[in-house]
This record gives sequence, structure tokens and C-alpha cells, in this order.
Amino acid sequence: MVMNLSALGRTGLFRHAVPESWGGLEDGFSGLLQAHIRLGREYRDPGLVLAAGAHLWGALFPLLRHGDDAQRNRWLPRLVSGQWLGGHAITEPQGGSDPATMTAQAIRCGEGFRLEGEKRYITNVPAADLLIVYARLDEVVSAFVVLKDDPGVHYRQDHTVAACRSAPMGEVVLEGCRLPAGRLLGRPGAGLALIQQALEWERAFIFAGIAGVMEWQLERVIAFSRERCSGDSHLGRHQAIAHRIADMRTRLDTVHLWLRECARLADAGQRLTLASAQTKLVASQAFLESTLDALHILGARGLEEAGGMSAWLNDAAAGRLFSGSDEALKNLIAALLGTGEGYRPGIRTGDDPARRRRNAG
Repeated sequence: MVMNLSALGRTGLFRHAVPESWGGLEDGFSGLLQAHIRLGREYRDPGLVLAAGAHLWGALFPLLRHGDDAQRNRWLPRLVSGQWLGGHAITEPQGGSDPATMTAQAIRCGEGFRLEGEKRYITNVPAADLLIVYARLDEVVSAFVVLKDDPGVHYRQDHTVAACRSAPMGEVVLEGCRLPAGRLLGRPGAGLALIQQALEWERAFIFAGIAGVMEWQLERVIAFSRERCSGDSHLGRHQAIAHRIADMRTRLDTVHLWLRECARLADAGQRLTLASAQTKLVASQAFLESTLDALHILGARGLEEAGGMSAWLNDAAAGRLFSGSDEALKNLIAALLGTGEGYRPGIRTGDDPARRRRNAG
């Protein structure tokens, strides 16, 4: 995986939507979207897609958008070129990915900081050279740049996750990890805003690569339905098969439409909060349902294909969980529409759901 990501970096995969001044192609998020669809179509590896996304949305873009000149000059060229692999560390053993329950601490120590805590389910660990680590500083969540070889940083690989297996996954233990003042990313207390933005980017574009996988998946099923005979006709003439294929194409086109909308909003500088949640919700459901349809059509052939349709079942199920479960995303969407858990009867929000949708982007 590390070699693959480094090779992808040399092809320019991580230069999309990055300004030329930082070694990028300056082609916008629309260019990035198309590149990641091609990535998924060529490699057909959801784990590789997940690892590339963690590198981009967890490390590269937070540094690009929130780093000072010294931080960007020091680390961006290595991340953009693929020389270094990045990620971010949010999830903890007890509180999961909820920042409100985060227990990792950053203690002021002279002119710098000392980090203490544990993170788990961190994509690209133990391979990552650089992580954006979130911890509580003066009781508010802040972001820090942590390097693999910093004293007090301990990586452990986690082999228990049975999905997206080609993406490295592990734990990070911080024990007396001393950092200079220049490792604080953004202002103190900006961690929650950085987490939200990173998750919005991830939800908006992580399924671009999966859309490429789904394109190949559909073509494979169509070809099989033409080649395989059932009685005196090819398999695709059976309405049950044809309808599944029609559903797969409809889901794929819907995913493409949502992805393009996110790219349009991002290129226009608009918020992705609502659109990214909707995109991730629709795309993750589509990938799982289409994988099941493909297996129904291929039958035993789908189960025989090493690394093919059957192997994607766990990956597709995991897609319903990472970057926000279906339930969490629906809660967020409802809140953005002015209802759900965040609604308080008798308290006017000052706008209507339609206006809130436009403002949320």
C-alpha cells in the first residue's frame, strides 16, 4: 500500500485542487473528482481509495488551508509529491469519534506542548509519516502536527478490521510526546472546526474512487449477462436480471450527480456540510446495494473471484460506517433543516429549511 500510494503520488494524484504555488495542478475539485474516479476504476481497491482519502482530507488539505507558511513550506511538498504519507487521528478507544468525549490531552510545557493519550482506527498507521492529531488544550480541542519519529509517539498496527484490508490501520499512543510551539495547526481551540471541515471533504469525495469501482462493477455484470446463457437466451433477457442491472446504473448515475454537485460547491467556495452528508449517505448505500445485486447476478462466479465482488461486501458495509454512520448523517441532515435532535419547540431559528439548505450548501 505504501509503495502504491508513493507511486500514485509520482503520477500527480495528490496535486489536484492544490495551487500551483504549492506544487499543485490548480485544476479545482472537479479535476480531483475525475482523477479519483479513474483511480477507483483502474485499481478497483476500496482500501487504496480509503488510504488516499485519509492522506488528502486528513493531512494535506488541513495543512494547505490552515497551516502557516513555515508549516506549509516544511511539509506540503512531501505530502503533495507522495514522498510522505499522512492521515489524522480523531477516534479514541472509549469515546469513538465524538469530539465531545475526547480525552487526549495537550499540556502547555514551556514554549511548546506535551501530548498524552491514545487514538485508534487510524487509517495509514503505522505507515504514516505525519498525522494531524486532535487533543484537548485548555479544555478545548486543538490540532497538532505529529511526526512518526517524534519522541513519545508509538504506532501499533491493528489487524482486526476485516474491511478495506489494503489500507493500513492502527493505533497511536502518545506518551510524553513533546512538540514545539510551531506544531499547533491553526489557532488554539480550532480543532472542532478543522475536524468538521476534514469530514466534509472526506464525505464529499471519498466515494469518487468508489464510483470508479462501481463503473467497473456494472460493466462486468453487463458483460456476464450477455455471455451467460440461461435456456435458449442470454441471462440479461430475464427481467429479474435486467431490473437489477437497471438499478445498478441508476444508483451509479445518482452517485455521479451528487459527487459533481460537491465539486461544484467546493470550487465555488461554498460550504459542503449538507451536500457532503447527503452524498456520503447516498453513495454508501448505493455501493452496498449494487455489490449485492452484482453477486446475485454472477452467482457462484462472483464468490470465486478473488478480490472481486464478494471481497467488496465487507468494504461496502464499512462504507456505511466510516466518516459518519447512516444514523449520524441523517441526524446531521435533519439538524441542518431545522428539526431533529437540535430542534427546540417555541424557539425560532430565524430562517426556514429552504434557506438553511442554501446557506449550508
